[in-house]
Amino acid sequence: MLLSQKGEHISFHTPGHKRAGADITELSYSDNLYAPRGVLARAEEDAAGILGAARSFFLTDGSTAGVFSMIFAVKAAGAKKIAAPVFSHPSVFHACEAMGMEIVSIGQRVRCGIAMQPQKEEIASALKEADALLLTSPDYYGFFAPMAAARELCDGEHKPLLLDGAHGSHLHFCTEYGGKFADMWVDGVHKSLPAMTQGAVVSANGKWAEHLLRGVRTFRTTSPSYPIMASVEYAVKYPRNEAIEEASEAFKRRHGCLKNDDWSKIVVAFGEKSGAAQAALEAQGVFPEFNDGNYLMFYLSPCTKGEELEKLGSLLEKLPRGEVREDAQAGGIPIYREGL
Repeated sequence: MLLSQKGEHISFHTPGHKRAGADITELSYSDNLYAPRGVLARAEEDAAGILGAARSFFLTDGSTAGVFSMIFAVKAAGAKKIAAPVFSHPSVFHACEAMGMEIVSIGQRVRCGIAMQPQKEEIASALKEADALLLTSPDYYGFFAPMAAARELCDGEHKPLLLDGAHGSHLHFCTEYGGKFADMWVDGVHKSLPAMTQGAVVSANGKWAEHLLRGVRTFRTTSPSYPIMASVEYAVKYPRNEAIEEASEAFKRRHGCLKNDDWSKIVVAFGEKSGAAQAALEAQGVFPEFNDGNYLMFYLSPCTKGEELEKLGSLLEKLPRGEVREDAQAGGIPIYREGL
């Protein structure tokens, strides 16, 4: 998305800082996200093509707006109950509460202090009692939900499959990308691609595109940030970095990290020593994504540099590790500690 240089620009429009530049509003040349017909329409069309969607919608409100929009869509189509894992992001529960949707919980198994993704049988049991299914993939610890099995189950039940893919936007190059299976899905591009915070995309296929459009118009801000939108387009079009993907997987093997599915999430077990490990790393200028009281998680992206991984590895080798506790929230923080 290019905003042309217009020369002298005297602002008698919002925003109030009157600086013009990239942080503008809906002007004659800048399109309108609520009803895009120009540069924003073309940017969203490009994103849909890259993500394999019939329609994709830019969000400057984070993935939370996408979750609300998806749940609104299934509600508008007649759904009253939605099956979802109990470790789903708070936005799932907030959206269902706001819209009067009942959640059919998919039970949680914990292994080595981490809530595990549901198995096919658990999904099937919950889906029998629900009108739609919402899964999270990948989760915060880098595990994929059984999306192919979920797609098969939803097809058999003639029920829609929704995906909170807030932590998986970097996977759209891969066969495991959740958008290849879901009817509607949200990508939190700011989390693992080079976009500004709050930048996200929500997408749909088939008949769900029109339902999702209504949801987006209901929950998306009418004053979207143009810098965030520009960064979303940039991030979706950012090239794959296979070198850092391979380096991450080699790093995990070399340093005894958790064996997970997602290259972007390096999870290291420290048990009761996790607090001391975090403090020692931060004293050296290395900041992990989270410390849950058992594990430190280090979030990579295509922008991560090889020398940064090397520094992390050299520091990890010097840190003692403790025993992992089995409770899923040993550190007293939720599995998704941050807002989407």
